[in-house]
Amino acid sequence: MGSTDPAAFWDGVYADRPAAADPRPNVRLVEHVTGLPPGDVLDLGCGEGGDALWLARQRWRVTAVDVSDVAVRRLAGLAGAHGLDRLITAERHDLAATFPSGAYDLVSAQFFQTPLALDRAGVLRTAAYAIRPGGVLLVVDHGSAAPWSWNQDPGIHYPTPGEVLGGLALDPAEWTVERADVLRRTATGPGGETAEVADHVLAVRRAV
Repeated sequence: MGSTDPAAFWDGVYADRPAAADPRPNVRLVEHVTGLPPGDVLDLGCGEGGDALWLARQRWRVTAVDVSDVAVRRLAGLAGAHGLDRLITAERHDLAATFPSGAYDLVSAQFFQTPLALDRAGVLRTAAYAIRPGGVLLVVDHGSAAPWSWNQDPGIHYPTPGEVLGGLALDPAEWTVERADVLRRTATGPGGETAEVADHVLAVRRAV
């Protein structure tokens, strides 16, 4: 697996990939957000930056964070190249230690999964309470591994949406579950290959 330091590990993952000129957004994010009025969004684990760029094009004000300096610098460069730098703020955070300031109408955690030690439930809980009344926490996880995935551990457990919700320990009087689904789709890999994969989708809305 290489380094167990999160920044070094993820810097290595992104440095090993050629930088995309216009990375694609995640399908489940597009499905959920299309038609919503834009506001302030926190993109946890922004990675290649496809989600942040797409959200900004829909006029969302995006705070995009990642532990990888490589990912953050690439996104900042792309935001400028696409004329979206006024709508995208890219910040490096090791979310085990620091968290971005601000309040949000949407927190998006798309495939915010790591083989390294991280209190993910604690990070997502912190994110949930940075959401304004009426806002949404959207968590989309891998439910299976694509053949091109960096993580091919056959013993890995993919938490169900219900398990993710249980780990958050949110007050049901304050939060409403809008989606808790296992969905399948055909994904396309970096070399153009395709495979069927499962997505675990959880969306919870904070009461007004």
